[in-house]
Amino acid sequence: MTNFYVSTAAALAVASTVLAFTGQSHATAFAAWQVAGVPFGDTLNVRKYPSNASQKQAAYPNGTILQMTGKCTGGLNLLEIAGKPDWKQKQAIRYQWCQIWHDPAQNGGFVTGWVYGKYLVPY
Repeated sequence: MTNFYVSTAAALAVASTVLAFTGQSHATAFAAWQVAGVPFGDTLNVRKYPSNASQKQAAYPNGTILQMTGKCTGGLNLLEIAGKPDWKQKQAIRYQWCQIWHDPAQNGGFVTGWVYGKYLVPY
């Protein structure tokens, strides 16, 4: 569990640095969402691209907090729905793939990946 907190802190530090050195037009929103609703004994796969056929990067169980970049398929931006009630946010991403920022090897090598919105809830 300590590794998770260290990884999360490192992700936030990297995200802050990236945002500090990019222009406003290129900034992304790092928002926390939680893995939920994955069937018992299963995990949520993170894919390289937004497709079930894409390469699997990692897998996370229910309760894992993920750092979202704000970008989802269908042109959905998480910043645009952030002020809505949780149930409306969840409904908006239910059938979308959303991009996350994560460290699949837990070695400081953060990359983007995609998760299916059906298994996410606002945190």
